[in-house]
Amino acid sequence: MEPRVAESVAEIVASGLCIGCGLCEAVTEQRVSMRLTDSGSLRPAPIDGFSPEEETAILAACPGTTASPRSDLDVPADPVWGRVGDIRYAWAGHPDVRFEAATGGVLTALGMHLLDSGQAAFVLHVGADPSAPMRSRWVISETSASVRANAGSWYGPTAPLAGLGKALDRGQPFAIIAKPCDLGAVHAYARTDKRVDDLVVARLTMVCGGQSRFEKSADVIDELGLDETEVSLFRYRGYGNPGPTRVETHDGRSFELTYNEMWDDEAGWKTESRCTVCPDALGECADVAAADAWPGGGPTGEDEGFNGIMVRSLAGTALVQSAVDAGALVIGDEITAREYDDLQPHQVRKKVALSARYAGMSAAGHPVIATDGLRVDELGERLTNDQRAAEIAGTTRRVEAGRYSS
Repeated sequence: MEPRVAESVAEIVASGLCIGCGLCEAVTEQRVSMRLTDSGSLRPAPIDGFSPEEETAILAACPGTTASPRSDLDVPADPVWGRVGDIRYAWAGHPDVRFEAATGGVLTALGMHLLDSGQAAFVLHVGADPSAPMRSRWVISETSASVRANAGSWYGPTAPLAGLGKALDRGQPFAIIAKPCDLGAVHAYARTDKRVDDLVVARLTMVCGGQSRFEKSADVIDELGLDETEVSLFRYRGYGNPGPTRVETHDGRSFELTYNEMWDDEAGWKTESRCTVCPDALGECADVAAADAWPGGGPTGEDEGFNGIMVRSLAGTALVQSAVDAGALVIGDEITAREYDDLQPHQVRKKVALSARYAGMSAAGHPVIATDGLRVDELGERLTNDQRAAEIAGTTRRVEAGRYSS
């Protein structure tokens, strides 16, 4: 069958292509809200609560229908990593931020610097919900202390764009720290709401390994013999690199899992369906994208914290230089694109397999994501005929078995 995209929000959700970004909530001014499903994913509810105009705007920007790059750099696109002006090691200039935040603290440091320097009035991002610390909520941080307080990786479901409408309504310059798919939605939504390009002064992201459903976190506390109501802290990363997953309880108990104990078994990640076919986990709509930077793709122990950063726009170039000049950021050696392949090998494998996976989805009558400019077909040519056939057949079987249902 010919590839097609979903024709309604309901179909996006039913086909497992919703990532729960929160755009539905923003567009409907909270009339539709993001709610946690029984399977542990954030999804819009009610699913039929949109006016025709709202649904048209959402479908034009939803990460479940479309993804495309955004860059004003006059450089050739690397086949894997896209348009990048600079790739290098970097870390937060403040040693405590570097230690507390995930990896090297680059995104936290840049968010703090944007506020301290007056380049942004606030930062829209996510953090743990104080009333339910295993869950996230979108945050508007007006101070660098607030950005720092919400530092750290969040592998569970997040909906930062649920706060986008509130942020735009302020009419002030602001920054966004969010997943690559979220920033893709922001980029596309700018065609509908011109305030996006007028007000968003920095778009910052992590190179994303996938978003786990809430049940991944629930499995952790189940194994520890805890109930969610007992938990006062659930921290996935940070306080070292990679840092332990740490759970604390209201009665003073604490538990830690190493990074490898938490993530060695990929079958237990409980990753969202869309993440397995994500066309842009690399942050091609960001000004700056930051990634883990471990040779071979995984840690062998704790280190001081180093990000591999990709600067993707003129605004990103200016922001990094400003942060370096202020001492908020330290930059290290350059990284070539092929060296980056070794730091993030799983991203390369997924990107190469993607066109075949889309072909398998289409063969089963399933919608796919439009990927203009993301070089998906070009990279798919690296597969041998046998590899491509295996990817197509495997994806078709997963669709028919209901693995891509909501």
